[in-house]
Amino acid sequence: MRSSGGAGVVTVTGLVAAGAGAAALGWIAPQQPAAALALAITVLLLGISAVRPVTVPLVVLPLLYVAARTVYGGTDVSVSDIALAVGTLAALLFGRRPFSRPLRNLLWLTVVYQVATLFTVVANPYPANALDWLHSWVLVAGGLLVGWSVGREGAGPLGLKLMLAAAVVLATWVTGIGVLQALEGNLEPVYLPHGMHKNFLGTMLGTTALIAYIRPIWLNLGRRAGMTVFWWLVVGMGFTQSRQAIVALGVVLVILVLRTHTDRRRSRVVLLAIVPALLVVLTLVRDQIASGNVHNSFFTRVESFADALSIWQTQPLVGVGLRWWYTDRFSAGIQPPNAEMEVLTAAGLIGLIGFLALMVGSVAVLWRMPPTYGMLAVMVVLGRFVQGQMDLFWVAAQTSVPFVIAGVCLGACARHEQGDDGPGEPATAREDAQTAVGVGRP
Repeated sequence: MRSSGGAGVVTVTGLVAAGAGAAALGWIAPQQPAAALALAITVLLLGISAVRPVTVPLVVLPLLYVAARTVYGGTDVSVSDIALAVGTLAALLFGRRPFSRPLRNLLWLTVVYQVATLFTVVANPYPANALDWLHSWVLVAGGLLVGWSVGREGAGPLGLKLMLAAAVVLATWVTGIGVLQALEGNLEPVYLPHGMHKNFLGTMLGTTALIAYIRPIWLNLGRRAGMTVFWWLVVGMGFTQSRQAIVALGVVLVILVLRTHTDRRRSRVVLLAIVPALLVVLTLVRDQIASGNVHNSFFTRVESFADALSIWQTQPLVGVGLRWWYTDRFSAGIQPPNAEMEVLTAAGLIGLIGFLALMVGSVAVLWRMPPTYGMLAVMVVLGRFVQGQMDLFWVAAQTSVPFVIAGVCLGACARHEQGDDGPGEPATAREDAQTAVGVGRP
């Protein structure tokens, strides 16, 4: 049950924030209409949250799949980032307390990472550095809080289904374009408008596909519906030709099959699909190496690693600053397509230690949760970590979505442990073990 004293403090705080926002709105409206409109929407959402706390976090979930960007005041920001920021604010002000122990542990791990990267913010004072430091926290801690609010209020199944619906829309769009391209003899990867490139699409579809494949018992998603959605998202991911997403999903599914030892028929079908996909990826990489084309993705990555190491050596302990590749401080270099290399150059050895503590610690915390709730959470975060070995890591929704899903699972687990389950949710630890990852569902 929610503490009445704590709930009162949170409600009063939220109402004060809404009142302050309304006052600010009246002041800036004549001067900055666009900013005033955004603030008005925020105040409205805060007012709604005071009455129904789960509303804003739920609305945010499908918006995380919108990569369209806008520029205001010289800042380039995506719809997914704006939605996550608003959802985080609502979750902070109105989210259910107290937090569960696993969530507190994860939030402390985000603090470790933020402290570790604070050194580079101080050592390299420029606006983009400080802004990205805050952005990183919102992507991880904000994602956890938004997901927690949804799961803890009992809307976890609805929230995950909204994410599945958004992914199905993307997969249908990608597949439709891909089929049309193939009919014209064009076998290139599919890109969609509004900045939805192949790696964004592949990552979002692959991560969300895990929801449909694992389909925990409390999701109330039947086997046939779950597997239909799973394969449809995989088809869409195939049209993107995102090798990083394919490898990450393949690795996670192999780990999942080895860990569960259940539903062997489904496991064999999935493994038979994974092996050829991984072989195709390896063949494509081998062909790129053999081609000798220094402009293909393989050799571009090799060159970017060499540039990154040279840049890191200028400040090995604290790095040269977050988002250094967007500055004119270095004549060469792009955002390193590897999580550790990216953090190493930006935040140095200290930042890398903090990053490894965040990711390895998060996997360890989620791994110890009851399988019915923790299996999905650990697999999506692990999948993001695996993909980060081959691609950019700190990229808006591609990073936040796995932590949002993990937050939903944490909230649902806490709701179950507090005895707030509704009809149809598992009631005992024994049932939790027997129904993990959807085994036994019709």
